[in-house]
Amino acid sequence: MDTNKRKWPGGLRVGLLMALAMLLLLVAGCAGQVTDPAPVVPGPYDANGQAGATDAGALPDGFVYVTDAVPDVILEIRYYSTYNFVGARIDDYLAPVAIISEPAAIALQQVNSNLQAQGYAIKVFDAYRPQGAVTHFMRWAADENDISTKAYFYPDIEKDRIIPDGYIMERSGHSRGSTIDLTLVEMLTGKEVDMGTPFDFFGLASHHGTDLITTEQTANRLILKDAMEKAGFQPYDEEWWHYTLTDEPYPDTYFTFPVQ
Repeated sequence: MDTNKRKWPGGLRVGLLMALAMLLLLVAGCAGQVTDPAPVVPGPYDANGQAGATDAGALPDGFVYVTDAVPDVILEIRYYSTYNFVGARIDDYLAPVAIISEPAAIALQQVNSNLQAQGYAIKVFDAYRPQGAVTHFMRWAADENDISTKAYFYPDIEKDRIIPDGYIMERSGHSRGSTIDLTLVEMLTGKEVDMGTPFDFFGLASHHGTDLITTEQTANRLILKDAMEKAGFQPYDEEWWHYTLTDEPYPDTYFTFPVQ
């Protein structure tokens, strides 16, 4: 035994070992911070709970995702799918998300609270709609040979009447950012409330005040209409699902940024 070696007291030796271990952990942690990839933050969710490939920073000032304002809203973004009157995904719908102006989002929170107190959830079919999507609608309407969706969406009118009768126009209030298409869902059953026609049905039966639906269906529409009007939205007479914020912030601007 080398009697010249310095003997450290037991407590001091343990303390030094603990300090060395902590130093090694700190170095390892710093190395991990440098080499590990940045965490992925999911975007808004669609109706199936799947994260959308979206970046909140991509939205222009003054716009928000509907799901950020009303997290429990149900989304069924028809124009991202092929289940719509065109029968194809619509131009500039790059993700199944809903975007709306901030004032409209705040008003929608009031709508949601009102309806939840009555046992209903909100299902959104569309909100902000890029001008490119409207141009896609016009292109489809001009093709009189494409009638693949007629039986479901416009059985009672000829396709060459869709533009003259005003069902599709060159500009849409949706492109101003404060219009929303929606319906009601029963919270207890998860079923859509019967409104008498499907969403985007071209025909008189979709009009407010029509006598082509039952008394119960009329009452269901009035539940939605009452909640929307109380929150500052105005209805569109020809579409029971369509509402625009009365004091919309961009009444003369038609936006072109994509839904993503």
